[in-house]
Amino acid sequence: MASTSGSTNLAISGLASGFDWQSLVTQLIQVERAPETRMRTEQSTIQQKNNAYSSIVTELNVLSNDIDTLKDPTLFGSRTTSVSDSTKATAQAATGTAQGSYAFQITQMATAASVQGGVDSGRQLSATDDVSGLVLSNAGFVNGIQAGTFSVNGKSITISTSDTLQSVFDQINSATSGAVTGSYDAATDTISLNSAAPITLGNTADTSNFLQAAKLFNNGTGSVTSASALGGVKLGGSAASANLTTAISDGGSGAGAFKINGVQINFNASTDSVADILQRINDSNAGVTASYDTINDQFQITNKSTGDVGISMEDVTGNFLAATKLSGAALQRGSNLQYSVNGGGTLTSLSNTITGDSSGITGLSVTALATGPVTVNVSSDTAKIKSAITNFVSEYNRTQSLVDSQTASTTDSTGKVTAGLLTGDPDANNIATTLRHLVTATVSGLSGAVQNLDSLGIASNGTDNTLAISDSTKLDAALANNLNGVQDLFTNATTGLAVGLRKYLDSAVGDNGSLISHQTALTKQSTDIDANIATMERKITADQQTLTDSFVAMETAQAQITQQQQYLSKAFP
Repeated sequence: MASTSGSTNLAISGLASGFDWQSLVTQLIQVERAPETRMRTEQSTIQQKNNAYSSIVTELNVLSNDIDTLKDPTLFGSRTTSVSDSTKATAQAATGTAQGSYAFQITQMATAASVQGGVDSGRQLSATDDVSGLVLSNAGFVNGIQAGTFSVNGKSITISTSDTLQSVFDQINSATSGAVTGSYDAATDTISLNSAAPITLGNTADTSNFLQAAKLFNNGTGSVTSASALGGVKLGGSAASANLTTAISDGGSGAGAFKINGVQINFNASTDSVADILQRINDSNAGVTASYDTINDQFQITNKSTGDVGISMEDVTGNFLAATKLSGAALQRGSNLQYSVNGGGTLTSLSNTITGDSSGITGLSVTALATGPVTVNVSSDTAKIKSAITNFVSEYNRTQSLVDSQTASTTDSTGKVTAGLLTGDPDANNIATTLRHLVTATVSGLSGAVQNLDSLGIASNGTDNTLAISDSTKLDAALANNLNGVQDLFTNATTGLAVGLRKYLDSAVGDNGSLISHQTALTKQSTDIDANIATMERKITADQQTLTDSFVAMETAQAQITQQQQYLSKAFP
């Protein structure tokens, strides 16, 4: 019998037959795949064309933005302002503001109303002159005392926060060999240092802030007293222990509340600090700013807006306003802005910004900076309009140049002609032709001197589809003397140049535009090629397998014949 021990190797080309059938199969498959190569080449060209159209569509969309700017009538109502004295006022004018010169006389600036609480809100350092039991860490200095050193007459004194104020006086006396004595006056809540000779305080090596916290500063004499009362409000820590003359209470429930201008502010005297509560006021919708003056030991509430308007305040639960001496304090009235226009009567504004509500000049906003005369001129913003027109021309030229680069053919030095990707493409050529026709045509239905771009000194450059501003003086003159005509050229609802261009671009690159549809068709062609190649490849793969199986069968048969011949030769020598 024939052996099958080598059957697994029969797929090796020519193992039994000596015939290289695998090379033949490879060549046959390559021939069968030849159409795929042509289809891939065709697909690459389609994709390149699609990319070229994408670039054109992108450029046309940019051009659309410039055209939309020119199509908008508000562009031509743009206004610019100038002021005779920039230290007196600034001005802005909205679209359509009446042009002209407005002479303002500012006689009074607007200021904000405020409520200043009583001075000495903080409790004094000590009720008596005896400060032998007043520990520095517990003393009511506005700024807490820091441990370290400070100098008096060049002598260094070292203190800790556990020292009493009297022990500090004793150390000063000891360090200066009795030359300087210190004392506290409860009546004025001040510290005094006295000596028979001028006292010198501090040096650059000091590490404690005692002298600054005690408000003791050199004066060239032998008697130095705190610049003002020392007891103050501690902004940090709990509000209940903030060292106020009257302790802050939230009613005992932690749900303290007060109202400013009708807005309720809640607080917890045990967990909130005075700084927290002030910040809560400032962050609220009460429309005020709350602050604490460490020099005068005084709280203040100021309206964020100017004008002669009041500030209402009331404690709801607890006594925050009363404890800070704001409750019942007199209102420091704000003032209104007072001015006149073009010699007219006195006008009033709550703020320093004059609007049409008070002046009657719709669209004009003038912010007063100081009293005195100032003239505001409002004119058409022709620079903005000119910029929009020149931007349109520049983008139009970029679009035409891009289309030209995709549709033109080039010839090299050897005379070889290379066609552009879109050479001969009717849709691409139509873009250039239509745009040129729209921008160079005379707009129908217009009367007057401005009827086309040439009226503005803008014309075809004569060599290609682009435009050139050949005479900028014509554009400047038209903007200065015939702005309505320029506006009508672009924005006329029926025949305006920008209106017509926008209609065309909508038909070309809008959602259902012709170029978008063309790109969709190109994309489908490319996708169809992928599908066709996939179908073809399945058939080629099947054919390759069939050929391979046939040759393997041939090799198997040849191997069996060879084995039989060998057997017969041995059996019948």
